[in-house]
This record gives sequence, structure tokens and C-alpha cells, in this order.
Amino acid sequence: MNMEKNDISDELADEAVSRSPKEPHEQLGLDVNVDEAFIAVRGLRERTILDESTNKRILRKIDFVLMPILCIVYGLNYLDKTTLSYASITGIQKGIGLKGNQFSWLGSIFYFGYLGFEYPAVRMLQRFPLAKYSGICIIAWGTTLACFSTVKSFAGAVVVRLLLGVFEASVSPGWVLFTSQWYTKKEQVVRVAWWGSFNGFAQIFGGLVAYGIAHNSTADHFTLAPWKIIYLFTGLLTIVFGIVFLLVIPDNQLNAWWLTKEDRILAIERVRGNQQGIGNKRFKSYQFKEALLDPITWAFVLLTLCGDIPNGGLSNFFSLLLESFDLTAQQSLLYGCISGAVEIAVLLGWAYTTRYFGNRILWAVLGLVISMVGAILLVALPLGNNKGRLAGFYLAQFFVVAIVAIISLIASNVAGYTKKVTVSGFFFIAYCVGNIIGPQTFRAKAAPRYVPAEITLIVCYGLCIIDLLFIHWYYKQQNKKKLAEKNKEGYEKLENQEFLDLTDRENQEFVYEL
Repeated sequence: MNMEKNDISDELADEAVSRSPKEPHEQLGLDVNVDEAFIAVRGLRERTILDESTNKRILRKIDFVLMPILCIVYGLNYLDKTTLSYASITGIQKGIGLKGNQFSWLGSIFYFGYLGFEYPAVRMLQRFPLAKYSGICIIAWGTTLACFSTVKSFAGAVVVRLLLGVFEASVSPGWVLFTSQWYTKKEQVVRVAWWGSFNGFAQIFGGLVAYGIAHNSTADHFTLAPWKIIYLFTGLLTIVFGIVFLLVIPDNQLNAWWLTKEDRILAIERVRGNQQGIGNKRFKSYQFKEALLDPITWAFVLLTLCGDIPNGGLSNFFSLLLESFDLTAQQSLLYGCISGAVEIAVLLGWAYTTRYFGNRILWAVLGLVISMVGAILLVALPLGNNKGRLAGFYLAQFFVVAIVAIISLIASNVAGYTKKVTVSGFFFIAYCVGNIIGPQTFRAKAAPRYVPAEITLIVCYGLCIIDLLFIHWYYKQQNKKKLAEKNKEGYEKLENQEFLDLTDRENQEFVYEL
């Protein structure tokens, strides 16, 4: 590795902080204002510049430790949400005496818990040590899920599903923070796709486990009801990985026990170019206001709302479509595995395409166009054309690239720690709202064609395409403005400006990824 002279004086550090907006009534010290990474590097008389081989060595270490656990836990997060559907095939309705629309309400109540606790969750992700708070939430939701096996009534099931939403509200925004904290902007797209694709792996794994339990339960192999076994299995598995998470995942590079002291500094230097740092626990009201006034925040919100209305509806439509195939409940589980495989292929294909060709946003637009084609097939093909309509359903799954694209943009294009957690919180609130609205578009009186719901799919995908094109245009314009500001006479970049916890809009060195 090469070294470059970088003598940072206290006077320069104080000047740097003075250029970062502060609350006018507060007299704050240096360490409160800046990112934790600044504190780590400000005492160094020389700045470390990584050569390619050193960078790859550190990246391999980070991937080897972080990615398997982040991917598996994210998959369990999806599996835990969908365990209810597997339990429905193995007798939960009869087991706890569900009547009328009570089962449908159990599906929705999770998102009400998620929705109500999402913003408090992202604030706690900022306020408390990131990995420790996340690990505690994982163990808590695993324990709650296992407790579902003791439920005996609809009321008890409502309480458990509500608590699941509360504890799982921190997962997706937390994973955004982990990704932006440890990986460069170029690396983030593939890593988000890796852990995002484990939703698909969870569909396959959960479907096969549920199929195995349901298939063997017909031979009276179990003393416990099959649906209780499913909840115990998924809950205990989540608890185990929650404990592993607490033991292995660090809060940031500074307390990564599996890195040497030198490698911890190198891991920080790796992400210097992100212009985002690794974390700041102080809530900054000006960053919160900037998030509210930034049009990109609401473009993100609109896209996930429009994208997750079809998501919530299609999960319901899939079961209705399979009913026309004259399949057994157990066989329908295997068709769900195919949906998971499609999601994996689409996400990883999109990620590696953008890695080599760039422009993740426009490739996500292509995914949405394919989704719209799938939705049109659902609308245009006659009810008797089951294979064609099933193909349309699977093509509609391509919309997932748009959601993951936005998650990756939050990781790489939103700077300022308070701003990032705020934008992330609003994004996942919209995710909840979309998934609550989606199933309501499939009204019983519209059966068997469900034309209003199918038209809703097409309209939502069209709005998502327009939204993504706006985001692409807006980022290009902002990059041009930043370049013009940097080219003005008298512009000066401060030492360690990358770690001052500046927002993406106030930092002229920040470049938006497309």
C-alpha cells in the first residue's frame, strides 16, 4: 500500500466542522458533529491509500464474514412473514378456529405493526449500536414466531402477528445501513441484490419444508400439529441466527474483532470515496428537513408504493390462479418455489448486468417494462389459458428489480446519516402501505376475471417507469450542477471532507450513481 502525507491540524478540523450546518442554539463539540470515521482518521499523520491487492484482500474478509449472515437473516425475515401462508395449508384455520375473514386479517395485521413502528425503528438504528440493536430484534422476532405455536385463538394470533411486524421493522433499513457502511458505491448494487435475492431462496426453502411437513403429516408421523411444527422450526432457526449475528457482526469497522487494527482503518479508507462515512448517532434536524424537501425522497416513496400494491395483490392472485389448475394444496407449494427461483434469477441477472454495463436505473426500467408485459398477458389472455396466464404472472415478478434498485440508491445516493435513516424509514413505510392496499384490489365481486385488479397492476407499473425515468433525469441534472460548482474559482475541498457527515446535497464532492 502507498502512503500520502496528510497532517490534520485541530484548526483545520474545527474549520471543517464549522462548514457543516449546526443547530444555532447548540454549542457542540467536534466528535458530535462529524462521522465516527472522522474521529478514527483525524489523529493519523499519514493517510493510507489502498492498492488494488490490499483492497481485494479486505473486501474478501468483509464478504466472507458479513454477506452469508446478512443474506441468511434477510431470507429468514421473508420466511417469517410468509410462514402464515404455509400454516394455512397445514391446518391453522381449524387449529385455532378461524372464521370468515379472520385469516385475511392475520395477513394484514403484520404490516400494521411494521407500519406503526417503522420510523421509531430507523431512529433506534441510528441511536443505538447498529449490529447489537439489529441482533436483539432478530432474536425477539424469532422468539415471537416460535410462540405462535402456542396460540389458541384469533386474538392471540393477532397479538403475535402485530409484534412480528414491530420487531421486523428494523431489518430492511438496517441492511441498507450495513451495505452503505461497509461497501463502496460500485460494490453496493451486487451486495443489495445478494441479500435481496434471499427472499427467493426463502420461498424455495420454505415451500419445500412446508411441503415435506404437509406430505408426511398425512401419515400421522407427528405428535404436534404440522402448522405448529412450521412455526417452531422457523422461530428457533431465527433465534439461532440472531445469536450468531450478535456474536459475529460488528457495529462498524472500528469494532470488527475479525479485522486487525490496521485492517480496520483500511476498511474505513475503502469507503472514503462514498462521501458518507460509517455512522453518526446524533439526530440532525436540518438533515431531517432536507429529506422532507428533497424531491427524490418522494420519488422513492411513490415508486415503492406503486410497486408494492401489485406485490401485495399478486401474492393473493397467485393462489387464485393456481386454484384453476386443479392442484392440491401441497402441489401449490411447489409452484411457489418456481416464483422464488424467478426472483433470484431476475435480481442477480440485473445486478451483474449493471455491474458490467452500468446504469442500474435504466436496467430497472427494462425490468418494469417486462413486468407490464406480464400484467397485460394476465388481462388479455382468456381464463382458460392457464399456462399463458401463469407465464404472465412470472413475468410480472420482474418488478422486483425496481424495488431493489431504489434500495441500492438509498444506500449509495443518500448521504448524511440522519437523512439516510429518514429516507429509508419513509421508503419502508410506503412499502407497508402498498402491501396493505394490494390485496384489497382483488375484490370477490370481480371474480373470476378481477379486471379492476389487473388494470391496477398495469397502471402501477406504468407509474413506476415514469418515476424511475424522473429519478435518472434528476440525478444527471444534479451531477452537472455539482460539477459546475466545483469548477468555480476559489472552490476548495477540505481534508477528510468525506467523513464530516454532510448530506449529498451540501457536499459538492458527492456524485450520484445512475
